[in-house]
Amino acid sequence: MTTDWTYICQVNDIPRQGARRVARAQGLEVAVFRTGQDAVYALLDYSPYKGGPLSQGMVFGNNVACPLHNWTIGLADGQALAPDEGSTPVFRVQLQGGGVYLSADELAHHALTQKRPLAGPARRATT
Repeated sequence: MTTDWTYICQVNDIPRQGARRVARAQGLEVAVFRTGQDAVYALLDYSPYKGGPLSQGMVFGNNVACPLHNWTIGLADGQALAPDEGSTPVFRVQLQGGGVYLSADELAHHALTQKRPLAGPARRATT
């Protein structure tokens, strides 16, 4: 099976120990992460616990900490580290000539059902 790859950016366009978000025609964004050792991973920008934006989390080692609830998610497999449970979808990454590529098929068809959680109504202070 051949895979068509979509150019995303140069590795150096992703901050070291940071992320970049990739919009898709359908579905939530994909977060592309770069570790301190320049490894690159891609996950759906969606925490397995309440859907927080992983792209805004802190990257450490080969993990990212969800910015909302501090869950630790493995970048290689999308799995929450114990004692937390759950996973977020992983996207294949290819590096070539300093460029970062994602599978075009996965961008178009993978993990389309997740939705961003909606904030509840604001509460007014009672006096």
